Amino acid sequence: MSKNIALILGVTGQVGKLVAEHLKKEKNVSLRVTSRKKSQLESLKSEYGDAIYLDLDDPRSFDAALVGVKSLFLLTGYSVSMLVQSKAMVDAAKRAGVAHFVHLGVFTPDPNCYDPHFAWHQMVEVYIKASGLAYTFLHPNCFLQNFTGFYGMAKKGRIRFYAGDKKLGWIALEDVGEACAKIIAEGPSIHGGKDYWFSSESLNIHEVAQVFSQVTGKPFVADARAPEEFIKDMGQDRATIDPYFFGVEECCKQIVDGRMAYIGDVRDDLPQLLGRKGLTVKQWAELHKAELVALS
Repeated sequence: MSKNIALILGVTGQVGKLVAEHLKKEKNVSLRVTSRKKSQLESLKSEYGDAIYLDLDDPRSFDAALVGVKSLFLLTGYSVSMLVQSKAMVDAAKRAGVAHFVHLGVFTPDPNCYDPHFAWHQMVEVYIKASGLAYTFLHPNCFLQNFTGFYGMAKKGRIRFYAGDKKLGWIALEDVGEACAKIIAEGPSIHGGKDYWFSSESLNIHEVAQVFSQVTGKPFVADARAPEEFIKDMGQDRATIDPYFFGVEECCKQIVDGRMAYIGDVRDDLPQLLGRKGLTVKQWAELHKAELVALS
């Protein structure tokens, strides 16, 4: 029996790398990873066994990467370009006979969503459904890794967020990566046509600061800022900014005014996928204690 060739995008980033690391352990999966930087391919081949050039901004690179592929994990950068990138990837996957299309989306339990970068994901998923491909959609809520890797959300003992004191649902990327790998390994006969939701614990920024302080023994203070402060704090020019940043600002506005209050919901499908609940904020902080101490 031939192995399931799984093409994993984003392996040089956090989510893709976690997915690939889990799939390396799956005996029935033949892993293929990608990079748009040809200089990285040799080292990726050494690490994962098979690596191929793929540039999301050049659909001409898709067909060669998809030869023989049965499972595809798609994640894209947060820009309006993701619409064209994703459409082209869906079209190429259909040409190549991909059997299972796994898409990393966003947390949108209410379809009435008008934040731009959330709506982009919704539109991509409508197109995937219309393609006739077997699909599985992943819907993670707020990434805990944003504190250690996203624009200095945790820095010098301060935790900054732009939704006031509203509660947010948190998920560890470790859980998303492990769940995604299992979905790919088990395939569309089990997971086809399904949506999975990842939001393990609901805490506001003050409660997160308390947890980080407790775990690290270092003082963390919440800096709950207004949505209107986000773009200014990022040092971006509103006249030339990528639309994604407007999307983040709009998302925070809609969390504050209640239109996206569901971002505070707990909805954890990990027990049915992995047999356990998702990591709590405290458990995640314990795993990343050294990083948090360095940010205190």
